[in-house]
Amino acid sequence: MSQENTSIIVVGKLGAPYGIKGWLKVHSFTDDPQGIFEFSPWLIGQQGKWQSLEVSDWRRHNKGFIAKFAQVNDRDEAMALTNVEISVDSAQLPELPEGEFYWRDLIGMSVVTDKGYNLGTVDDLMETGSNDVLVVKANKKDAFGQSERLIPFLTDSVIKGVNHEEKVITVDWDPGF
Repeated sequence: MSQENTSIIVVGKLGAPYGIKGWLKVHSFTDDPQGIFEFSPWLIGQQGKWQSLEVSDWRRHNKGFIAKFAQVNDRDEAMALTNVEISVDSAQLPELPEGEFYWRDLIGMSVVTDKGYNLGTVDDLMETGSNDVLVVKANKKDAFGQSERLIPFLTDSVIKGVNHEEKVITVDWDPGF
């Protein structure tokens, strides 16, 4: 798999082996934890090399999941995959409706106020339960003494527009806050 024309997205992590037949615990990072099994194949990165694994079977176990791979047949092989991240090709992600975004699409975008003041670029996002929050890093300490701002991603009141082509998020936000 060529890394130039594909983007790899982490969707989970493999846990400890379960039993002696090669099953592993699975920790899902997807919104719907069970949704991780809708992706196939899984890409496992170890020592700079990507390995493609097909889930041959999976099931709920206690509060999580366990999975069996076609290529893994015993506990020793499963042990070699413990704590390895589960990734997929971004082309496998579903198309989102208008006005919805993947976090990865927002990271790196410039954030400007509706009056034209550049607040910086999106460095990260946080999930708070009620809404997501943009972590905006200023290019340097700005005129208001800010090096970082936390801006709620509220499309009705704070976020005025997201322009993918220009990589700009327009917000109604006081630069002094």
